[in-house]
Amino acid sequence: METRKCEECGEVIKGRIDKKFCSDLCRNAFNNKLNSDSNNLVRNINNTLRKNRRILEELLQGEKTTLPKQKLLDKGFNFSFHTNQNTTKNNHTYTFCYEFGYLPLENDIILIVKKK
Repeated sequence: METRKCEECGEVIKGRIDKKFCSDLCRNAFNNKLNSDSNNLVRNINNTLRKNRRILEELLQGEKTTLPKQKLLDKGFNFSFHTNQNTTKNNHTYTFCYEFGYLPLENDIILIVKKK
């Protein structure tokens, strides 16, 4: 009979013939290593989106707020990351981070809104 070894630690596997790992710990460690590069990218993007959302939520006063673009930049807002964009009938394109959005206006002024 052929001895099978754990794909993570190399220990001899006992049990089912199709088993690849000696324990749940080894199975999880193996899969975490396998997926870590893509998980780091996704994690970093999600962190940036959450930060952008938090900044918009913090700065929104009432239903709408206008403020200088620099105020967003000073708080660390990253204009390269957003969840979606909506174009209105008036051809204005609002950029959203989840339910909070913004519209660039003239003279580097930003209008912040919240979806209803």
